[in-house]
Amino acid sequence: MIISVASGKGGTGKTIVATSLALSISNVQIFDCDVEEPNSHIFIKPEITNKEKIYIPVPQVDETKCNYCGKCQDVCFYNAIAVLKKKILVFPELCHGCGSCRYFCPQDAIKEVNKEIGVVETGKNNNVQFVHGKLNIGEAMAPPLIRAVKSHINPAKVSIIDAPPGTSCPVIESIKSSDFCLLVTEPTPFGLNDLILAVEVMRKLNIPFGVVVNRSDLGDDKTDTYCQEQHIPILMRIPFERRIAEGYSKGKTIVESLPEYRERFQRLFRKIKKD
Repeated sequence: MIISVASGKGGTGKTIVATSLALSISNVQIFDCDVEEPNSHIFIKPEITNKEKIYIPVPQVDETKCNYCGKCQDVCFYNAIAVLKKKILVFPELCHGCGSCRYFCPQDAIKEVNKEIGVVETGKNNNVQFVHGKLNIGEAMAPPLIRAVKSHINPAKVSIIDAPPGTSCPVIESIKSSDFCLLVTEPTPFGLNDLILAVEVMRKLNIPFGVVVNRSDLGDDKTDTYCQEQHIPILMRIPFERRIAEGYSKGKTIVESLPEYRERFQRLFRKIKKD
């Protein structure tokens, strides 16, 4: 079973929910797909046992063969290649590695070379298997690295995906193919606005989902009203609790700061399996 944990905005408590859930159940893997700023390792504290560099193919043009027909430029949806009068410009940072320019080049003047975009690290802490990606500084192509992280999913285990915040391409790449998605939100106007965006994504992707309301005793009741009107289940509420905040500042999950929450997260998991 693949459970993704997402949010329409950053700072809602998505990572601490994902890691607390992972530490509350057995036979589990956790994947930090927020490859631009991974932080699940702060809470899981895995021993990293393997590092793998990840590459994408980018075009390299042999201008002795090129006749500057412009076909490569025409087929590149991402404007990663430009044809001037007697010059080809390649912009590797825009390239998505799709290979269209090489495939459609009538002169066979383009080959692909590997460009390193980041690294995937794998490890373990007790019974929790851990995988995350680290995108190289300055790189913009998160989805290929996210796919490399997710390639380690073991179908025999419960896989928890800590997705990036927002609703952009890295989020879509992270949560697609999930069996269920937990949307972590907070009862504030900004939290509700971004929850609505995240719900639209879930419905477009046809992924079953439910809501976890963090800091549930702050803000207003508009989030509850929205979920009731939209028939969205609120599966868990986590109040604003000083002990949680103090533990968070020390790199502790909720279930480490408040052990009584372990049963609550186990109940949450049973609700997800039931839904």
